Amino acid sequence: MKSAFFAVFAAAVAVALAAGQALAQEETAGQEKEQMVKPSQDANPRVKLTTTKGDIIVELNREKAPITVENFLTYVREGYYDGLVFHRVIPNFMIQAGGFDIDLNRRKKGVHEPIKLESKNGLSNERGTIAMARTADPNSATTEFFINVVDNPNLDYPSRDGHGYAVFGKVVEGMDVVDAIRNSKLVTSPNDPGRGREGAVNPDPPVVIEKATIVDAQGKPIEQKEQPEKRAEPKSEDTGGDE
Repeated sequence: MKSAFFAVFAAAVAVALAAGQALAQEETAGQEKEQMVKPSQDANPRVKLTTTKGDIIVELNREKAPITVENFLTYVREGYYDGLVFHRVIPNFMIQAGGFDIDLNRRKKGVHEPIKLESKNGLSNERGTIAMARTADPNSATTEFFINVVDNPNLDYPSRDGHGYAVFGKVVEGMDVVDAIRNSKLVTSPNDPGRGREGAVNPDPPVVIEKATIVDAQGKPIEQKEQPEKRAEPKSEDTGGDE
């Protein structure tokens, strides 16, 4: 009887231990999954732009520009920026990307609806900051962004148009790469989106964003890309010319 009792007791303990281990493994897996999903909810998520000139890491300010940051991160997750170029470079102003491929054809597939302008957030268009490009409509920004290569306070709210341009982050690594793009040889391509109105603004050879990735503080990828949904086609976006 005693041996049977101990056998049953041992079996019960084994089952309980197995259940506990399974629960612990499930919790660990859940925590790992949570760590893979939640980093972009940080106040200051980072994105690495791997370009043909080198890497640029930008730190985004979710507190000051939550709509703009989530919009940008969504395009990064969906792989929208991969293969696009810096199509507009004005050395005493900014470098712009996020809308055109290496042949300067607009990438229309995978574009979201425009977002609300967040230019009244107190962030200034200082050297090294990243901001959204847009049309004359203040709430028209979709995919295109620019990095200021000099201080451009004239782009801050209210600017000349009464609206300004929304800063949503800053470069924390790779300003030397930004300056290398800024100092690229520039030509006027027959496919220039600006139709040559600003002169030579297209880098030669093209500077390609090979990959955009959400990364941690050490620059390691922390999120996988999602499949894009069907989106509206964008209008041409810019920063209002060389101001």
